[in-house]
Amino acid sequence: MAEIIRRAKPLTVSPLKSSQPIGAALAFLGLRNCLPMLHGAQGCTAFGKVFLVRHFREPIPLQTTAMDQIATVMNADDNVITGIKTICEKSHPDIIGLPTTGLSETQGVDIHRLVREFRSRYPEHASTAIVAVNTPDFLGCFESGFALALDAIIDTLIPETRHAGRRHRQVNVLASSMLSPGDIEAIKDWIESFGLRPVVLPDIGDSMDGHLVEKQYTPLTLGGTPLAEIAAMGDSVATLAVGRSISAAADRLEARTGVPTFRFDHLIGLDACDAFTQTLAQISGMDVPARIERHRAQLQDAMVDTHFMTGFLRVALAGDPDLLNGLATLFHGMGADVVTAVAPVRAAILENLPCETVQVGDLEDFERSASAHGAQMLVCNSHGAEIAKRLQIPLLRAGFPLYDWVGGYARGWVGYRHARQALFDIANLFLGQHHDLPAYRSIYRSEPRDAVPASVRSQAGAGVVRH
Repeated sequence: MAEIIRRAKPLTVSPLKSSQPIGAALAFLGLRNCLPMLHGAQGCTAFGKVFLVRHFREPIPLQTTAMDQIATVMNADDNVITGIKTICEKSHPDIIGLPTTGLSETQGVDIHRLVREFRSRYPEHASTAIVAVNTPDFLGCFESGFALALDAIIDTLIPETRHAGRRHRQVNVLASSMLSPGDIEAIKDWIESFGLRPVVLPDIGDSMDGHLVEKQYTPLTLGGTPLAEIAAMGDSVATLAVGRSISAAADRLEARTGVPTFRFDHLIGLDACDAFTQTLAQISGMDVPARIERHRAQLQDAMVDTHFMTGFLRVALAGDPDLLNGLATLFHGMGADVVTAVAPVRAAILENLPCETVQVGDLEDFERSASAHGAQMLVCNSHGAEIAKRLQIPLLRAGFPLYDWVGGYARGWVGYRHARQALFDIANLFLGQHHDLPAYRSIYRSEPRDAVPASVRSQAGAGVVRH
């Protein structure tokens, strides 16, 4: 069990974390015909939008209530009601996501009361679902904001039913923030290979995967989980929850619908993939498809091929707790030594990491610890690029944001195939930075005659009579 070291500094230097409202916004971006609107100042939304645009390299539908100085001091309730009304009239969304920010939370806003007031004043917009969630950015991180939004989506959009199993081939997938669009696509293919139909919530693999559409412009999300499918999740035969951070959301879904839940901390590495595969075989009543067996054999071969590079590799990790746990397990399973692990917030899952200590800190703590422990590889988001340059060791990019690596959002980590590719990438990074020790040459070594330069031989033979 890892020891969690608390912050010792009075302030954060070079923050590691992204805020809760941005995590909540990403969760809403995985819903079809949805428009998130952050309740706060324009800068809160604009700064987060920059992160999302640079990471996904796509236009991001995101609105703000635009609190100014007067609204901050006096009252910003009308900003929320007017903003919702304007969005309903101009964009006609199916869903509006309404996360709060640090400014509105400091003001003490009751965001749920404002939604009720909007409903009473404008009943003509009753068809538009509104999901409000408290996500102060002075608490938590990107991961926790995503989880809070998912919990609010389930509480608001899924009715209480007892029809579990009515759709006997449908399974729910609750996806945490550590899953990329590439991961979501891999999980859906994985489930469909067993003859099951997945309903992913939220489905950023459908909305944020970087696809072109015929529609010229829309202010709403393109793709994602439809509202009708969210409401029908209570008819599924099972729920697969991926990520410890969404445990509360999984508990709420099971309590509201009675659908049994299978929980996985992550799907990275051989053991985690095997557990997920066996669960799918149990739910479907099918044998494991030959294609999946082959993917597993390919991963095993990759583990044999790469263990010479990964064994005893000294690795420093930084990221949100769920992803940190998955990556640490992957490295540990390949014989690497996790010498440093830094998370932006404390979470129970951190105690399970295969290392001695986990530090709750920032990128400054990450750099100092990696240097002190002689790390040979860094694993971090794009904010770790400068640290890798200063320490002159390779960086494996993972997490959010990835703004200096094209296609980073599409990179997958889960499943046999993606774990195989991850091992190849790790091994290649190591080989690219590895330098062999220069060969030792003893001063007493006698060289063969042919190895001695001609100039030396001529000088050495001066005055010698040869017969």
